[in-house]
Amino acid sequence: MNKKIKDSIKYWEDSSKDELKVAKNLFKLKHYSQCLFFCHLSLEKILKALVVTKIEDYPPYTHDLRKLAEIAGIVLNSEQKEILDIIFTFNISGRYANEKEEFYKEYDKKPAAEKYLKITEKLILWLKKEFPKKK
Repeated sequence: MNKKIKDSIKYWEDSSKDELKVAKNLFKLKHYSQCLFFCHLSLEKILKALVVTKIEDYPPYTHDLRKLAEIAGIVLNSEQKEILDIIFTFNISGRYANEKEEFYKEYDKKPAAEKYLKITEKLILWLKKEFPKKK
Protein backbone atom coordinates (compact mmCIF):
# COMPACT_ATOMS: atom_id res chain seq x y z
CA MET A 1 0.00 0.00 0.00
CA ASN A 2 1.51 3.33 -1.03
CA LYS A 3 1.87 6.45 1.11
CA LYS A 4 -1.00 8.33 -0.60
CA ILE A 5 -3.41 5.53 0.24
CA LYS A 6 -2.16 5.26 3.84
CA ASP A 7 -2.50 9.05 4.21
CA SER A 8 -6.02 8.89 2.79
CA ILE A 9 -7.03 6.19 5.27
CA LYS A 10 -5.59 8.23 8.14
CA TYR A 11 -7.40 11.35 6.92
CA TRP A 12 -10.78 9.56 6.85
CA GLU A 13 -10.20 7.93 10.26
CA ASP A 14 -9.13 11.20 11.88
CA SER A 15 -12.04 13.06 10.28
CA SER A 16 -14.48 10.45 11.57
CA LYS A 17 -13.12 10.88 15.07
CA ASP A 18 -13.42 14.68 14.81
CA GLU A 19 -17.01 14.51 13.52
CA LEU A 20 -18.00 12.25 16.41
CA LYS A 21 -16.56 14.80 18.86
CA VAL A 22 -18.60 17.51 17.17
CA ALA A 23 -21.73 15.35 17.40
CA LYS A 24 -21.17 14.84 21.13
CA ASN A 25 -20.63 18.56 21.68
CA LEU A 26 -23.75 19.46 19.70
CA PHE A 27 -25.72 16.99 21.83
CA LYS A 28 -24.46 18.68 25.00
CA LEU A 29 -25.54 22.04 23.56
CA LYS A 30 -29.01 20.59 22.81
CA HIS A 31 -28.58 20.95 19.05
CA TYR A 32 -30.06 17.53 18.47
CA SER A 33 -30.72 17.57 14.74
CA GLN A 34 -27.22 18.91 14.06
CA CYS A 35 -25.83 16.21 16.36
CA LEU A 36 -27.48 13.58 14.18
CA PHE A 37 -26.13 15.15 11.00
CA PHE A 38 -22.60 14.82 12.43
CA CYS A 39 -23.32 11.23 13.48
CA HIS A 40 -23.92 10.53 9.80
CA LEU A 41 -20.68 12.30 8.83
CA SER A 42 -18.69 10.33 11.36
CA LEU A 43 -20.02 7.01 10.08
CA GLU A 44 -19.57 8.06 6.47
CA LYS A 45 -15.94 8.89 7.06
CA ILE A 46 -15.01 5.71 8.94
CA LEU A 47 -16.69 3.76 6.15
CA LYS A 48 -14.70 5.72 3.56
CA ALA A 49 -11.52 4.79 5.44
CA LEU A 50 -12.58 1.15 5.15
CA VAL A 51 -13.38 1.58 1.46
CA VAL A 52 -9.90 3.02 0.81
CA THR A 53 -8.39 0.13 2.76
CA LYS A 54 -10.32 -2.37 0.64
CA ILE A 55 -9.96 -0.89 -2.84
CA GLU A 56 -6.65 0.97 -2.33
CA ASP A 57 -8.07 3.96 -4.15
CA TYR A 58 -10.03 7.06 -3.22
CA PRO A 59 -13.61 6.45 -2.09
CA PRO A 60 -16.56 7.20 -4.35
CA TYR A 61 -18.44 10.47 -4.05
CA THR A 62 -21.43 9.19 -2.12
CA HIS A 63 -22.98 9.73 1.27
CA ASP A 64 -24.90 6.42 1.17
CA LEU A 65 -23.73 4.51 4.25
CA ARG A 66 -24.98 1.11 3.18
CA LYS A 67 -23.40 1.47 -0.26
CA LEU A 68 -20.07 2.40 1.34
CA ALA A 69 -20.27 -0.61 3.65
CA GLU A 70 -20.92 -2.87 0.66
CA ILE A 71 -17.95 -1.44 -1.26
CA ALA A 72 -15.77 -1.95 1.83
CA GLY A 73 -16.86 -5.59 1.99
CA ILE A 74 -18.55 -5.18 5.37
CA VAL A 75 -21.16 -7.85 6.02
CA LEU A 76 -24.20 -6.27 7.63
CA ASN A 77 -27.11 -7.98 9.29
CA SER A 78 -30.64 -6.74 8.59
CA GLU A 79 -30.72 -4.58 11.75
CA GLN A 80 -27.44 -2.88 10.83
CA LYS A 81 -28.72 -2.22 7.30
CA GLU A 82 -31.87 -0.65 8.70
CA ILE A 83 -29.90 1.51 11.13
CA LEU A 84 -27.53 2.71 8.41
CA ASP A 85 -30.51 3.56 6.22
CA ILE A 86 -32.06 5.61 9.03
CA ILE A 87 -28.81 7.42 9.81
CA PHE A 88 -28.35 8.08 6.07
CA THR A 89 -31.57 10.13 6.19
CA PHE A 90 -29.91 12.45 8.74
CA ASN A 91 -27.60 13.58 5.95
CA ILE A 92 -30.43 14.36 3.53
CA SER A 93 -32.64 15.94 6.17
CA GLY A 94 -29.81 18.03 7.52
CA ARG A 95 -29.07 19.55 4.10
CA TYR A 96 -32.33 20.16 2.28
CA ALA A 97 -34.95 22.64 3.43
CA ASN A 98 -37.98 20.71 2.19
CA GLU A 99 -36.91 17.70 4.28
CA LYS A 100 -36.06 19.60 7.46
CA GLU A 101 -39.55 20.21 8.84
CA GLU A 102 -40.49 16.53 9.08
CA PHE A 103 -37.02 15.66 10.29
CA TYR A 104 -37.18 18.21 13.11
CA LYS A 105 -40.58 16.92 14.23
CA GLU A 106 -39.25 13.39 14.59
CA TYR A 107 -35.59 13.74 15.52
CA ASP A 108 -34.93 17.17 17.05
CA LYS A 109 -35.50 15.77 20.51
CA LYS A 110 -33.11 14.59 23.17
CA PRO A 111 -34.23 10.92 23.29
CA ALA A 112 -33.82 10.42 19.52
CA ALA A 113 -30.45 12.17 19.40
CA GLU A 114 -29.21 10.26 22.44
CA LYS A 115 -30.33 6.94 20.94
CA TYR A 116 -28.63 7.49 17.59
CA LEU A 117 -25.51 9.03 19.11
CA LYS A 118 -25.05 5.84 21.16
CA ILE A 119 -25.76 3.67 18.11
CA THR A 120 -23.22 5.66 16.11
CA GLU A 121 -20.56 5.22 18.77
CA LYS A 122 -21.18 1.45 18.88
CA LEU A 123 -21.13 1.15 15.09
CA ILE A 124 -17.86 3.05 14.85
CA LEU A 125 -16.24 0.81 17.47
CA TRP A 126 -17.45 -2.24 15.55
CA LEU A 127 -16.30 -0.84 12.20
CA LYS A 128 -12.84 -0.09 13.57
CA LYS A 129 -12.48 -3.81 14.24
CA GLU A 130 -13.03 -4.40 10.52
CA PHE A 131 -9.70 -2.82 9.61
CA PRO A 132 -7.06 -5.42 8.72
CA LYS A 133 -4.71 -6.21 11.57
CA LYS A 134 -1.31 -4.57 11.14
CA LYS A 135 1.59 -6.96 11.08
